[in-house]
Amino acid sequence: MYHSTLVMLLVTAGLLISSCNTRTEVTEQNVSRIIQTLSSDEMKGRHAFENEIEDAADFIANEFKQIGLSPLPGNTDFRQNFSLYSIKPAETTVSINNEELDSKYYFGMAKTEQINWETGDTDLKYISKEDTYREKFQEFTEDSKSSVIVVSKAHSKWFHRYRSYYTRSNFAFELDMQPNDVFVLYDKRIQNMSIHLKNDIETIDLFNVAGMIEGEKTDEIVLFSAHYDHIGVMSPVRGDSIANGANDNASGVAGVIELARYFENRSKPQRTLYFVGFTAEEVGGYGSRYFCKQLNPNEIVAMINLEMIGKPAIEGPNTAWITGFEYSSLGEILQNNIQDSDFEFYPDPYPNQNLFYRSDNVTLARLGVPAHSISTTPIDIDQDYHRVTDEFNTLHIPHTTNTIQAVATAVEAIVSGEKTPTRIPIESVN
Repeated sequence: MYHSTLVMLLVTAGLLISSCNTRTEVTEQNVSRIIQTLSSDEMKGRHAFENEIEDAADFIANEFKQIGLSPLPGNTDFRQNFSLYSIKPAETTVSINNEELDSKYYFGMAKTEQINWETGDTDLKYISKEDTYREKFQEFTEDSKSSVIVVSKAHSKWFHRYRSYYTRSNFAFELDMQPNDVFVLYDKRIQNMSIHLKNDIETIDLFNVAGMIEGEKTDEIVLFSAHYDHIGVMSPVRGDSIANGANDNASGVAGVIELARYFENRSKPQRTLYFVGFTAEEVGGYGSRYFCKQLNPNEIVAMINLEMIGKPAIEGPNTAWITGFEYSSLGEILQNNIQDSDFEFYPDPYPNQNLFYRSDNVTLARLGVPAHSISTTPIDIDQDYHRVTDEFNTLHIPHTTNTIQAVATAVEAIVSGEKTPTRIPIESVN
Protein backbone atom coordinates (compact mmCIF):
# COMPACT_ATOMS: atom_id res chain seq x y z
CA MET A 1 0.00 0.00 0.00
CA TYR A 2 2.80 2.41 0.96
CA HIS A 3 4.77 1.48 -2.17
CA SER A 4 1.71 1.95 -4.37
CA THR A 5 0.93 5.34 -2.80
CA LEU A 6 4.52 6.49 -3.17
CA VAL A 7 4.55 5.49 -6.83
CA MET A 8 1.33 7.39 -7.42
CA LEU A 9 2.72 10.48 -5.68
CA LEU A 10 5.92 10.35 -7.73
CA VAL A 11 3.96 9.90 -10.96
CA THR A 12 1.68 12.80 -10.05
CA ALA A 13 4.62 15.01 -9.12
CA GLY A 14 6.34 14.10 -12.36
CA LEU A 15 3.26 14.99 -14.37
CA LEU A 16 2.97 18.32 -12.56
CA ILE A 17 6.64 19.15 -13.16
CA SER A 18 6.33 18.12 -16.80
CA SER A 19 3.19 20.24 -17.13
CA CYS A 20 4.93 23.26 -15.61
CA ASN A 21 7.93 22.86 -17.89
CA THR A 22 5.67 22.59 -20.93
CA ARG A 23 3.79 25.71 -19.94
CA THR A 24 6.94 27.77 -19.61
CA GLU A 25 8.45 26.66 -22.88
CA VAL A 26 7.74 28.38 -26.18
CA THR A 27 6.20 25.76 -28.48
CA GLU A 28 6.23 25.46 -32.25
CA GLN A 29 2.57 24.49 -32.07
CA ASN A 30 1.52 27.82 -30.55
CA VAL A 31 3.86 29.85 -32.74
CA SER A 32 2.46 28.18 -35.88
CA ARG A 33 -1.16 28.59 -34.77
CA ILE A 34 -0.77 32.31 -34.06
CA ILE A 35 1.08 33.13 -37.28
CA GLN A 36 -1.28 31.04 -39.42
CA THR A 37 -4.32 32.76 -37.93
CA LEU A 38 -3.01 36.31 -38.31
CA SER A 39 -1.65 35.74 -41.82
CA SER A 40 -4.67 33.88 -43.16
CA ASP A 41 -6.48 35.18 -46.25
CA GLU A 42 -9.47 35.93 -44.02
CA MET A 43 -7.47 38.71 -42.34
CA LYS A 44 -7.03 40.42 -45.76
CA GLY A 45 -3.52 41.61 -44.90
CA ARG A 46 -4.55 43.39 -41.65
CA HIS A 47 -4.48 46.95 -43.01
CA ALA A 48 -4.92 49.34 -40.08
CA PHE A 49 -7.75 51.21 -41.83
CA GLU A 50 -9.77 48.18 -42.96
CA ASN A 51 -12.38 46.13 -41.10
CA GLU A 52 -10.26 42.98 -40.80
CA ILE A 53 -7.88 44.70 -38.37
CA GLU A 54 -10.65 44.25 -35.76
CA ASP A 55 -10.50 40.48 -36.23
CA ALA A 56 -6.75 40.55 -35.66
CA ALA A 57 -7.15 42.72 -32.55
CA ASP A 58 -9.86 40.43 -31.16
CA PHE A 59 -7.66 37.38 -31.70
CA ILE A 60 -4.70 38.94 -29.85
CA ALA A 61 -6.95 40.18 -27.02
CA ASN A 62 -8.42 36.70 -26.62
CA GLU A 63 -4.92 35.22 -26.40
CA PHE A 64 -4.04 37.73 -23.69
CA LYS A 65 -7.24 36.85 -21.81
CA GLN A 66 -6.62 33.11 -21.97
CA ILE A 67 -3.03 33.55 -20.83
CA GLY A 68 -4.27 35.52 -17.82
CA LEU A 69 -2.91 39.01 -18.49
CA SER A 70 -4.53 42.11 -17.02
CA PRO A 71 -5.46 45.27 -18.95
CA LEU A 72 -3.13 48.23 -18.59
CA PRO A 73 -3.88 50.69 -15.74
CA GLY A 74 -6.88 52.85 -16.61
CA ASN A 75 -8.19 50.38 -19.21
CA THR A 76 -11.12 48.02 -18.74
CA ASP A 77 -10.10 45.65 -21.54
CA PHE A 78 -7.13 44.88 -23.75
CA ARG A 79 -7.94 47.45 -26.43
CA GLN A 80 -6.32 50.86 -26.25
CA ASN A 81 -8.69 52.92 -28.39
CA PHE A 82 -7.83 56.19 -30.10
CA SER A 83 -8.79 58.23 -33.16
CA LEU A 84 -6.74 59.54 -36.03
CA TYR A 85 -7.71 62.17 -38.56
CA SER A 86 -7.14 61.34 -42.21
CA ILE A 87 -6.46 64.59 -44.06
CA LYS A 88 -6.58 64.49 -47.85
CA PRO A 89 -6.13 67.47 -50.20
CA ALA A 90 -9.34 68.29 -52.02
CA GLU A 91 -8.81 71.68 -53.66
CA THR A 92 -5.49 73.52 -53.85
CA THR A 93 -4.18 76.45 -55.86
CA VAL A 94 -0.71 77.94 -55.54
CA SER A 95 0.33 81.14 -57.34
CA ILE A 96 3.90 82.43 -57.19
CA ASN A 97 4.87 85.77 -58.73
CA ASN A 98 1.36 86.04 -60.23
CA GLU A 99 1.74 82.68 -61.97
CA GLU A 100 -0.46 79.70 -61.04
CA LEU A 101 1.72 76.60 -60.64
CA ASP A 102 0.92 73.18 -62.00
CA SER A 103 -0.07 70.84 -59.15
CA LYS A 104 3.02 68.67 -59.68
CA TYR A 105 5.16 71.51 -58.33
CA TYR A 106 3.68 71.69 -54.81
CA PHE A 107 2.18 69.67 -51.97
CA GLY A 108 0.78 70.54 -48.57
CA MET A 109 1.14 69.04 -45.11
CA ALA A 110 -1.73 70.76 -43.35
CA LYS A 111 -3.46 69.56 -40.19
CA THR A 112 -6.41 71.87 -40.73
CA GLU A 113 -9.43 72.09 -43.00
CA GLN A 114 -8.35 75.21 -44.89
CA ILE A 115 -5.34 77.42 -45.59
CA ASN A 116 -5.61 80.85 -47.16
CA TRP A 117 -2.21 82.52 -47.27
CA GLU A 118 -1.17 85.65 -49.07
CA THR A 119 2.24 87.33 -49.23
CA GLY A 120 3.54 88.00 -45.73
CA ASP A 121 1.05 85.73 -43.92
CA THR A 122 3.62 83.07 -43.13
CA ASP A 123 7.36 82.39 -43.10
CA LEU A 124 9.35 81.49 -46.19
CA LYS A 125 12.01 78.82 -45.77
CA TYR A 126 14.36 77.29 -48.29
CA ILE A 127 15.93 73.98 -49.14
CA SER A 128 18.84 75.01 -51.32
CA LYS A 129 20.78 72.77 -53.67
CA GLU A 130 23.58 72.60 -51.07
CA ASP A 131 21.21 71.25 -48.38
CA THR A 132 20.37 67.62 -47.65
CA TYR A 133 16.70 67.35 -48.55
CA ARG A 134 15.71 64.75 -45.96
CA GLU A 135 17.39 66.59 -43.10
CA LYS A 136 15.78 69.91 -43.97
CA PHE A 137 12.40 68.25 -44.53
CA GLN A 138 12.50 66.76 -41.04
CA GLU A 139 13.72 70.02 -39.51
CA PHE A 140 10.96 72.13 -41.05
CA THR A 141 8.09 69.69 -40.49
CA GLU A 142 8.99 69.09 -36.84
CA ASP A 143 9.35 72.73 -35.83
CA SER A 144 6.47 74.75 -34.38
CA LYS A 145 5.96 77.27 -37.19
CA SER A 146 3.85 77.07 -40.33
CA SER A 147 5.85 77.80 -43.46
CA VAL A 148 6.06 77.82 -47.19
CA ILE A 149 9.18 75.78 -47.97
CA VAL A 150 10.75 76.63 -51.31
CA VAL A 151 12.71 73.67 -52.69
CA SER A 152 15.49 74.02 -55.24
CA LYS A 153 14.89 72.10 -58.46
CA ALA A 154 18.20 70.37 -57.76
CA HIS A 155 16.12 68.26 -55.34
CA SER A 156 13.41 67.40 -57.91
CA LYS A 157 13.82 63.66 -57.43
CA TRP A 158 13.33 63.83 -53.65
CA PHE A 159 10.57 66.43 -53.95
CA HIS A 160 8.48 64.27 -56.29
CA ARG A 161 9.07 61.17 -54.19
CA TYR A 162 7.73 62.92 -51.10
CA ARG A 163 4.93 64.57 -53.05
CA SER A 164 3.66 61.19 -54.28
CA TYR A 165 3.29 60.15 -50.64
CA TYR A 166 1.85 63.31 -49.08
CA THR A 167 -0.72 64.01 -51.78
CA ARG A 168 -2.52 60.80 -50.83
CA SER A 169 -3.35 61.57 -47.22
CA ASN A 170 -1.58 62.62 -44.10
CA PHE A 171 -2.68 61.93 -40.57
CA ALA A 172 -2.92 63.72 -37.25
CA PHE A 173 -4.12 63.05 -33.71
CA GLU A 174 -5.54 66.58 -33.50
CA LEU A 175 -6.70 69.18 -35.98
CA ASP A 176 -5.63 72.81 -36.26
CA MET A 177 -2.21 72.06 -34.81
CA GLN A 178 1.04 73.65 -35.93
CA PRO A 179 2.92 73.41 -38.13
CA ASN A 180 1.02 73.58 -41.43
CA ASP A 181 3.52 73.51 -44.28
CA VAL A 182 3.38 73.87 -48.05
CA PHE A 183 6.33 72.70 -50.17
CA VAL A 184 6.94 74.37 -53.52
CA LEU A 185 9.48 73.33 -56.17
CA TYR A 186 10.69 76.70 -57.43
CA ASP A 187 14.01 78.30 -58.30
CA LYS A 188 13.21 81.97 -58.79
CA ARG A 189 13.09 84.71 -56.17
CA ILE A 190 9.60 84.95 -54.67
CA GLN A 191 8.07 88.41 -54.75
CA ASN A 192 4.46 87.49 -54.02
CA MET A 193 2.37 84.40 -53.45
CA SER A 194 -1.18 83.21 -52.92
CA ILE A 195 -1.96 79.77 -51.50
CA HIS A 196 -5.43 78.32 -51.01
CA LEU A 197 -5.86 74.77 -49.73
CA LYS A 198 -8.91 72.79 -48.69
CA ASN A 199 -8.77 69.31 -47.16
CA ASP A 200 -11.26 66.50 -46.84
CA ILE A 201 -11.12 65.19 -43.27
CA GLU A 202 -12.17 61.75 -42.05
CA THR A 203 -12.00 60.28 -38.53
CA ILE A 204 -10.46 56.80 -38.26
CA ASP A 205 -10.90 54.66 -35.14
CA LEU A 206 -7.79 52.65 -34.24
CA PHE A 207 -6.66 50.45 -31.37
CA ASN A 208 -3.53 48.98 -29.89
CA VAL A 209 -3.87 45.70 -27.99
CA ALA A 210 -2.12 45.72 -24.63
CA GLY A 211 -1.91 43.54 -21.53
CA MET A 212 0.32 43.35 -18.49
CA ILE A 213 1.76 41.23 -15.71
CA GLU A 214 2.10 43.36 -12.61
CA GLY A 215 5.46 43.03 -10.92
CA GLU A 216 6.70 43.90 -7.47
CA LYS A 217 7.65 47.32 -8.88
CA THR A 218 4.85 49.00 -10.79
CA ASP A 219 6.96 52.02 -11.74
CA GLU A 220 9.63 49.93 -13.51
CA ILE A 221 8.27 48.46 -16.75
CA VAL A 222 9.74 46.13 -19.35
CA LEU A 223 7.83 46.48 -22.62
CA PHE A 224 7.54 43.71 -25.22
CA SER A 225 5.98 44.84 -28.48
CA ALA A 226 5.30 44.11 -32.13
CA HIS A 227 3.08 45.77 -34.70
CA TYR A 228 0.15 43.61 -35.78
CA ASP A 229 -0.96 45.57 -38.85
CA HIS A 230 0.30 45.00 -42.38
CA ILE A 231 -0.31 46.55 -45.81
CA GLY A 232 -3.57 44.86 -46.77
CA VAL A 233 -4.66 44.18 -50.35
CA MET A 234 -2.49 45.21 -53.30
CA SER A 235 -2.32 44.75 -57.07
CA PRO A 236 -2.69 41.06 -57.96
CA VAL A 237 0.37 38.94 -58.67
CA ARG A 238 -0.54 35.70 -60.42
CA GLY A 239 -4.07 36.02 -59.06
CA ASP A 240 -3.08 36.74 -55.46
CA SER A 241 -3.76 40.24 -54.09
CA ILE A 242 -3.49 39.69 -50.32
CA ALA A 243 -0.24 40.73 -48.65
CA ASN A 244 -0.60 38.27 -45.76
CA GLY A 245 2.25 39.62 -43.64
CA ALA A 246 3.28 36.30 -42.09
CA ASN A 247 6.83 37.42 -41.42
CA ASP A 248 5.95 41.12 -41.28
CA ASN A 249 4.79 40.99 -38.61
CA ALA A 250 2.64 38.07 -37.53
CA SER A 251 5.93 36.44 -36.51
CA GLY A 252 6.69 39.30 -34.11
CA VAL A 253 3.17 39.20 -32.65
CA ALA A 254 3.54 35.47 -32.04
CA GLY A 255 6.68 36.35 -30.13
CA VAL A 256 4.91 38.87 -27.92
CA ILE A 257 2.05 36.47 -27.17
CA GLU A 258 4.40 33.61 -26.37
CA LEU A 259 6.58 35.80 -24.16
CA ALA A 260 3.42 36.75 -22.27
CA ARG A 261 2.57 33.07 -21.86
CA TYR A 262 6.13 32.31 -20.76
CA PHE A 263 6.27 34.96 -18.03
CA GLU A 264 2.69 34.49 -16.83
CA ASN A 265 3.56 30.89 -15.94
CA ARG A 266 6.55 31.89 -13.87
CA SER A 267 6.75 33.50 -10.45
CA LYS A 268 5.73 37.13 -10.07
CA PRO A 269 8.38 39.29 -11.77
CA GLN A 270 10.27 42.01 -9.99
CA ARG A 271 9.45 44.50 -12.73
CA THR A 272 6.04 45.00 -14.34
CA LEU A 273 5.75 43.58 -17.86
CA TYR A 274 3.76 45.13 -20.70
CA PHE A 275 2.85 43.19 -23.85
CA VAL A 276 1.63 45.38 -26.72
CA GLY A 277 0.50 44.87 -30.29
CA PHE A 278 0.80 48.22 -32.05
CA THR A 279 -1.47 49.24 -34.89
CA ALA A 280 -0.74 51.52 -37.86
CA GLU A 281 3.03 50.96 -37.89
CA GLU A 282 2.95 50.56 -41.65
CA VAL A 283 1.31 53.96 -42.18
CA GLY A 284 3.50 56.03 -39.89
CA GLY A 285 3.86 54.38 -36.46
CA TYR A 286 0.70 55.97 -35.09
CA GLY A 287 -0.05 53.17 -32.63
CA SER A 288 3.27 53.54 -30.83
CA ARG A 289 3.07 57.33 -31.07
CA TYR A 290 -0.29 57.29 -29.28
CA PHE A 291 0.97 54.75 -26.74
CA CYS A 292 3.83 57.09 -25.78
CA LYS A 293 1.38 59.82 -24.86
CA GLN A 294 -0.26 57.54 -22.27
CA LEU A 295 2.80 56.74 -20.18
CA ASN A 296 5.77 58.15 -18.35
CA PRO A 297 8.79 57.19 -20.49
CA ASN A 298 11.03 57.32 -17.41
CA GLU A 299 9.19 54.26 -16.07
CA ILE A 300 10.00 52.15 -19.15
CA VAL A 301 13.22 50.33 -18.27
CA ALA A 302 13.52 48.63 -21.65
CA MET A 303 11.55 48.04 -24.84
CA ILE A 304 12.07 44.83 -26.80
CA ASN A 305 10.32 45.22 -30.14
CA LEU A 306 10.05 42.06 -32.26
CA GLU A 307 10.12 42.68 -36.01
CA MET A 308 10.19 39.98 -38.70
CA ILE A 309 11.64 36.99 -36.84
CA GLY A 310 10.22 34.35 -39.18
CA LYS A 311 13.34 33.69 -41.27
CA PRO A 312 16.92 32.84 -40.28
CA ALA A 313 19.55 35.52 -40.61
CA ILE A 314 22.49 35.20 -43.00
CA GLU A 315 24.67 34.32 -39.99
CA GLY A 316 22.52 31.28 -39.21
CA PRO A 317 19.32 30.05 -37.50
CA ASN A 318 20.62 30.57 -33.95
CA THR A 319 21.18 34.29 -34.33
CA ALA A 320 19.23 37.54 -34.13
CA TRP A 321 20.31 41.13 -34.61
CA ILE A 322 19.42 44.23 -32.65
CA THR A 323 18.89 47.65 -34.21
CA GLY A 324 20.67 50.64 -32.68
CA PHE A 325 22.91 48.29 -30.70
CA GLU A 326 25.37 51.07 -29.90
CA TYR A 327 22.78 53.46 -28.43
CA SER A 328 22.30 51.62 -25.10
CA SER A 329 23.56 48.58 -23.20
CA LEU A 330 20.39 46.54 -23.85
CA GLY A 331 21.99 44.46 -26.60
CA GLU A 332 25.06 43.76 -24.51
CA ILE A 333 22.89 42.58 -21.60
CA LEU A 334 20.93 40.22 -23.84
CA GLN A 335 24.11 38.97 -25.43
CA ASN A 336 25.80 38.27 -22.09
CA ASN A 337 22.73 36.58 -20.66
CA ILE A 338 22.56 34.04 -23.49
CA GLN A 339 26.27 33.26 -23.81
CA ASP A 340 25.92 29.79 -22.30
CA SER A 341 23.65 28.75 -25.17
CA ASP A 342 24.20 28.33 -28.90
CA PHE A 343 22.23 31.49 -29.61
CA GLU A 344 23.83 34.86 -30.40
CA PHE A 345 22.58 38.45 -30.44
CA TYR A 346 24.64 40.96 -32.41
CA PRO A 347 24.42 44.47 -33.91
CA ASP A 348 22.21 45.18 -36.93
CA PRO A 349 24.21 44.14 -40.01
CA TYR A 350 22.31 46.53 -42.29
CA PRO A 351 23.15 50.04 -41.01
CA ASN A 352 22.49 51.59 -44.42
CA GLN A 353 18.86 50.46 -44.21
CA ASN A 354 18.20 52.72 -41.16
CA LEU A 355 16.11 49.94 -39.61
CA PHE A 356 16.36 51.44 -36.13
CA TYR A 357 14.20 54.29 -37.42
CA ARG A 358 11.76 52.11 -39.36
CA SER A 359 9.83 50.41 -36.56
CA ASP A 360 7.91 51.30 -33.42
CA ASN A 361 10.97 51.26 -31.16
CA VAL A 362 12.14 54.66 -32.43
CA THR A 363 9.13 56.46 -30.94
CA LEU A 364 10.18 55.49 -27.42
CA ALA A 365 13.89 55.76 -28.19
CA ARG A 366 13.37 59.45 -28.96
CA LEU A 367 12.16 59.79 -25.36
CA GLY A 368 15.32 58.18 -23.99
CA VAL A 369 13.96 54.66 -23.52
CA PRO A 370 16.42 51.82 -24.32
CA ALA A 371 14.10 50.76 -27.15
CA HIS A 372 15.39 48.41 -29.84
CA SER A 373 14.02 46.03 -32.45
CA ILE A 374 15.11 42.42 -32.61
CA SER A 375 14.96 40.87 -36.07
CA THR A 376 16.41 37.97 -38.03
CA THR A 377 15.29 38.43 -41.63
CA PRO A 378 17.99 39.16 -44.25
CA ILE A 379 16.14 42.29 -45.31
CA ASP A 380 18.52 43.16 -48.13
CA ILE A 381 17.78 40.00 -50.10
CA ASP A 382 14.36 38.91 -48.78
CA GLN A 383 12.05 38.23 -51.73
CA ASP A 384 8.79 38.46 -49.78
CA TYR A 385 8.99 41.77 -47.93
CA HIS A 386 5.79 43.77 -48.55
CA ARG A 387 4.68 41.33 -51.23
CA VAL A 388 1.82 38.87 -51.59
CA THR A 389 4.33 36.05 -51.15
CA ASP A 390 4.88 36.85 -47.44
CA GLU A 391 2.93 33.75 -46.40
CA PHE A 392 3.18 31.17 -43.64
CA ASN A 393 4.81 28.53 -45.84
CA THR A 394 7.85 30.78 -46.38
CA LEU A 395 8.73 30.82 -42.68
CA HIS A 396 11.06 28.66 -40.60
CA ILE A 397 8.98 27.94 -37.50
CA PRO A 398 11.68 26.11 -35.49
CA HIS A 399 13.91 29.17 -35.95
CA THR A 400 11.11 31.55 -34.91
CA THR A 401 10.35 29.46 -31.83
CA ASN A 402 14.01 29.28 -30.90
CA THR A 403 14.38 33.05 -31.25
CA ILE A 404 11.42 33.74 -28.96
CA GLN A 405 12.80 31.30 -26.36
CA ALA A 406 16.21 32.98 -26.59
CA VAL A 407 14.65 36.41 -25.98
CA ALA A 408 12.76 35.01 -22.97
CA THR A 409 15.98 33.66 -21.49
CA ALA A 410 18.12 36.68 -22.35
CA VAL A 411 15.75 39.24 -20.85
CA GLU A 412 15.45 37.45 -17.49
CA ALA A 413 18.16 39.61 -15.92
CA ILE A 414 16.20 42.76 -16.82
CA VAL A 415 12.83 41.36 -15.76
CA SER A 416 14.29 40.30 -12.40
CA GLY A 417 15.81 43.74 -11.79
CA GLU A 418 19.33 42.36 -11.78
CA LYS A 419 20.32 44.42 -14.83
CA THR A 420 19.15 47.82 -16.08
CA PRO A 421 20.03 49.01 -19.60
CA THR A 422 21.53 52.46 -20.01
CA ARG A 423 19.21 55.13 -21.38
CA ILE A 424 19.46 56.26 -24.98
CA PRO A 425 20.85 59.80 -25.29
CA ILE A 426 17.93 61.69 -26.82
CA GLU A 427 20.17 63.90 -28.92
CA SER A 428 21.68 60.87 -30.65
CA VAL A 429 18.41 59.70 -32.22
CA ASN A 430 16.53 62.93 -32.88
